[in-house]
Amino acid sequence: MIDATHDPARTSWVASANGHTDFPIQNLPFGIFSPPGGQPRGGVAIGDEILDLKAALELGLFEGTAKDAAQAAAGATLNALFALGTAPRAALRARLVRLLDANGAERATVEPHAGRLLHRAADCTLHLPAAIGDYTDFYAGISHATNVGKLFRPDNPLLPNYKYVPIGYHGRASSIRHSGFDVRRPNGQRKRPDEAEPTFGPSRNLDYELELGIFVGPGNALGEPVSIHGASEHIAGFCLLNDWSARDIQGWEYQPLGPFLAKNFITTVSPWVVTPEALAPFRIPQPARPEGDPTPLPYLLDAADQAQGALDITLEVLIETPGLKEKGLPSHRLSRGSSSDLYWTAAQFVAHHTSGGCNLAPGDLMGTGTISGPTPDSYGSLLELSQGGKAPLTLASGETRRFLEDGDTVIITGRATREGFVSIGFGACRGTILPAHG
Repeated sequence: MIDATHDPARTSWVASANGHTDFPIQNLPFGIFSPPGGQPRGGVAIGDEILDLKAALELGLFEGTAKDAAQAAAGATLNALFALGTAPRAALRARLVRLLDANGAERATVEPHAGRLLHRAADCTLHLPAAIGDYTDFYAGISHATNVGKLFRPDNPLLPNYKYVPIGYHGRASSIRHSGFDVRRPNGQRKRPDEAEPTFGPSRNLDYELELGIFVGPGNALGEPVSIHGASEHIAGFCLLNDWSARDIQGWEYQPLGPFLAKNFITTVSPWVVTPEALAPFRIPQPARPEGDPTPLPYLLDAADQAQGALDITLEVLIETPGLKEKGLPSHRLSRGSSSDLYWTAAQFVAHHTSGGCNLAPGDLMGTGTISGPTPDSYGSLLELSQGGKAPLTLASGETRRFLEDGDTVIITGRATREGFVSIGFGACRGTILPAHG
């Protein structure tokens, strides 16, 4: 719910937070960081600083439910915080707002300890926010699904089940990495249409996929589905996600069982987990389905979820290339779209994922699937932007791209804005392509 923590007039005594693109006091996302010479621990992004939860606990700044949540969040992963659920997480966030408020009663007590509490983010190392036991990637971007379908089935781009079932596949949790981790071009079997047999070698069609990540909060017991009516209580927060994809390997291997080596070599997530509470002002109704589309089956349909289960987050993809750097040119924007283009909500992901009895656990990760809009400037992958490689993009440097080349860096950003509220963001989700081994 929207409350005093979202007050646009509120500022922080941490000066860099005021007007910060991503991390004003109205956001306060959680993550795991190491200060210089220190061990991984829980922290909160505030402007250009990171608030050290371990130090805050040692100073006795929390009590009651907020203290329990701070203790759960102060370790080397956020899994324990995620397991507590909504109320303790919200209590911790509300307490942090009071501690950091420029005009709050706590300032005189807290600010003198700023040297112990705060670390410059630029001096710290960021880590994965959770120990991710399982990872599932959905396919809920209907424009992306339609665009890709048209490349292979021009007359029937969407298969009949798409509008009934939140399509997904189980990905590889062990290869998920935080923003900034280099992406090694994968080797694999690939076969062009004009080749009689496949060959083994570096992927020739390496791509990115623009997605949101969703961290699971409290889990469910094996065999006990989560109702759509309470599914949102099982969501701990959101991040940006890049599901790197080797399209040529994928095209050869995906029939009949779907993604495998084409998507298991790395997935990149942004390191800060933006809470559902921080995103409350940016909730919007799930877009109405086009006339003729089926109503979701009852186990996926909840009035409250349809009324406010979608998010309005502007998502951008930028590319940095060797040629752009050589000419002193800025990053080239490949696309800008919105998370509102998803066909299913996060709550529907949870309800469907558990509907057969599958047990989710705190820290499990779900991807939304590639988020594309209806026009080329909002497409969330090079597969769409280059029409499967047939229409290369020309960058400001004069370089062209069908797919990603070694030395390219892909940067995904996300920002939630709404009139009357302070905008919040996620931080960057980036990765640089390294040559394949061998």
